[in-house]
Amino acid sequence: MTKANQAVGIVSVRELSRNMRRVIGAVAKSRRPALVTQRGKPVIALYPVEAGDWEDWVLANAPEFVEGMRKADEEFRRGETIGMNEVFARLERKKRERAPTRVRPKRAAKKRRG
Repeated sequence: MTKANQAVGIVSVRELSRNMRRVIGAVAKSRRPALVTQRGKPVIALYPVEAGDWEDWVLANAPEFVEGMRKADEEFRRGETIGMNEVFARLERKKRERAPTRVRPKRAAKKRRG
């Protein structure tokens, strides 16, 4: 990256392909994103991610997860949710309802020898 581009975090696709390790290393070390351009127009961004944060980043950017969270927020605002204690109580009731009653088999009477 040129010195000017390092300051603002801009790198061309060509420069990225020629210096991939150096660019990635610079993004990781500076903890600042870099904008990748193609023919002078931005096409992608490289973001530094710490080991513990990558799952959060993936989920936050997964359309299914984002939509699920939006729906959950709406349900919460409408009062259509229940607390964890109630969830566990309901699960415990279901467990008890499904539990088969144990019937012990009768023992056969012992025959006496004699």
